[in-house]
Amino acid sequence: MMTTTSPQETALPRERLPELVDALVEQGWYVGEAFIPTELCAELYHEVIAMADHDALENAGIGRGQAHALRQDIRGDAIRWLDRESRARRRYLEAMGVLQQALNQALFLGLFEYEAHFAHYPPGAFYRRHLDSFRGRANRVVSTVGYLNPDWPADGGGEMVLYDVEVPEREVARVRPSSGTFACFLSEQVPHEVLPTRLPRTSIAGWFRRNASLGGLVDPAR
Repeated sequence: MMTTTSPQETALPRERLPELVDALVEQGWYVGEAFIPTELCAELYHEVIAMADHDALENAGIGRGQAHALRQDIRGDAIRWLDRESRARRRYLEAMGVLQQALNQALFLGLFEYEAHFAHYPPGAFYRRHLDSFRGRANRVVSTVGYLNPDWPADGGGEMVLYDVEVPEREVARVRPSSGTFACFLSEQVPHEVLPTRLPRTSIAGWFRRNASLGGLVDPAR
């Protein structure tokens, strides 16, 4: 269970949380610029770049358990799961705790856990269109993406494209991966992809999860 910070310490703009909740209800997704503090993004950005420089990231795969596989033709990022070992990582996770509480209070989602990882896309990397969770098959409920790159150029590529819940072929948003921008969407409903990037691209991808107990086991492996 995640803990939260006091209102004075949170890294999220609490006054903007109602618009985020309303957007999730009305359209299934939300994108907010300048949502994550600049100084926090800078700290996290330097951490993930240092990890990339020291080969401390792992190539990301698709699927879980025995179905897990590396598929560079589908997904080309490298990741490291987020822990609480630095002040910046703790601040980010605590901010997500504040968001978790807001979502549970407003929407009664029963979210009980948040997992996240750094994602580093080298030039040319992409992630083909997909869903983060399939209906009735997993427990990811709300996906989040926090962007870390400062001064991302208009021609840098690497945008995340969100597609319509009802008409999956229709593009509804194209998110430039600029520092401070924060996106969240319903994991089971919103198809999305990452377009090929021209520059090294950094973000934090995360998921709020609901308990999926089965046969007396909490959150069993899928």
